[in-house]
Amino acid sequence: MHARTAVQDHGTNHSAVNIRLHKNFWDLRAILRAAKLDRNQKPLLKLSDPRLLTCRTRSSFVSATMSISEESPLLDALHVPDASGDCDVYDRFSEAQKNFIIFVVSFAGLLPMLVTGTFVPSIPQIAHDLDSKGAVVSLAVSLSVFANAIGGLVWAAYSSFYGRRPMYLWGMPILCIGSFGVAASMSLRTLLFWRFVQAFGCAGGVSVGAAVIGDIYRPEQRGTALGIFFGASLLGVALSPIIGGTAAHYWSWRNLHFSLGIWGVIEMVLIYLSFPETSHPQSGEIRKLAALSNHPQSGATRKLTLPFNFVLINPFNSLWLLRSPNIMAVTLANASAMVTDYVLLVPIAYTIGARYHISNEALIGACFLPSGLGNFIASPIAGRLSDTMISKWKVKRKGIWVPEDRLRAVLVGGLLVPLSVGLSGLVTAYIAGPLGLVLNLLCLFLNGIGVDFVLTPISSYNVDVLQSRSAEVIAAVTAFRAIILAPVTAAVLPSIEMLGVAGTNGIATVIALVGYGLIVLTIRYGDRMRAWVDVGYTPL
Repeated sequence: MHARTAVQDHGTNHSAVNIRLHKNFWDLRAILRAAKLDRNQKPLLKLSDPRLLTCRTRSSFVSATMSISEESPLLDALHVPDASGDCDVYDRFSEAQKNFIIFVVSFAGLLPMLVTGTFVPSIPQIAHDLDSKGAVVSLAVSLSVFANAIGGLVWAAYSSFYGRRPMYLWGMPILCIGSFGVAASMSLRTLLFWRFVQAFGCAGGVSVGAAVIGDIYRPEQRGTALGIFFGASLLGVALSPIIGGTAAHYWSWRNLHFSLGIWGVIEMVLIYLSFPETSHPQSGEIRKLAALSNHPQSGATRKLTLPFNFVLINPFNSLWLLRSPNIMAVTLANASAMVTDYVLLVPIAYTIGARYHISNEALIGACFLPSGLGNFIASPIAGRLSDTMISKWKVKRKGIWVPEDRLRAVLVGGLLVPLSVGLSGLVTAYIAGPLGLVLNLLCLFLNGIGVDFVLTPISSYNVDVLQSRSAEVIAAVTAFRAIILAPVTAAVLPSIEMLGVAGTNGIATVIALVGYGLIVLTIRYGDRMRAWVDVGYTPL
């Protein structure tokens, strides 16, 4: 007999091996020590159990299987998986398949950026065509931000239940219908409605895409893959103003949104024909319910059929993950970096444009390129560096993995964020002519690099510590960040009018430094912070 188990009959004959974990569950040796004893010092599992010895990866020791409630933390027990299941979960796909998956999800992640960013340069033309005012039409921008936040939570929550592939296949048709509706809108009311539908449909591109990469890559490789994904996605932030402005000037805003709908159709067909389900076997709750309902002794009275049963899920439950001190700290650091991005880019026509006498919309749009180029270059570098930090510190600790080690990559490039926004304010205020313009563009480039050195390791860290709910935590972080950035966007121009460019950028610099400090504290005290509140951390 390999283990003694405590069996409690709750209407089923299922039993679980419950092992009280050590507080520092990331230390494998601590886990093995904890595996020997329960609370009453009764041995539950022999370390010679072949189910332990046959697993080839450390992650398989700590797959979480337990009853979940508000009173019972997710990591209250340790499940010893079957060797044929979890041990090779990251080896299900070849390198070529993984590269193709990154390609597909990166294009899907690019769509939300283009849907949001291409609309802004078209506002004057839309207002003219619909006989409205630009300020009224701009409400569609705020509406799309709201739809992205809500939609991201919805698609993330259901991806944890049904899997990743169905979310793309459900979301893309909604995007297509919304895009065609926007293109055909003849009134402001219909435009706002279809704009919400359009943004809602593509909102899962970033959160579900990050979860897909977390499904297929081990922690030591995950940062690099997520860096490529975020680099490709954030490229849309820089390209979308140029695409939107060019389309509005030389083509038509209606044709632009019709093209986005066609893009959605192509993406949907590609996913349907060649995109596999990446979520870990038996990780989706729908699979567990199916297994339970089909079990002869489960007492279930109805069959649960995977493709046709819809379960109502509260997507706002994902926000409850933010009660974790670790997740909240890195989320605030994430938001502080994005604040500097918005302070530099949102008023660019009134700062760099006005200071250096640039009135051409196309040239103003081109000023976004250095920031996007910095994002594109830095994201994969930051991801690879975070993987290097994981491996380096794991060797230093003689095989013990601490997830906060990934955040050490932020310390390398994260200081570029406050440095770039502070210098840009001073250059704009005090240096005129071509030299000032060149220095400002350099600051935008450095800010793009610094922001991605913050965002990419933080996103990888969130996936590391909550892999089983990775889509949900990414969506929760994105939604919370949107709540912070919405008033920031509204306050930037009034602040510049009141305090000037240097004063406004100085405030953003202080905010960025506070975010940097939160990262330092998380690296130093991350293990203690995880012990304060357990939101269901999933060691890998």
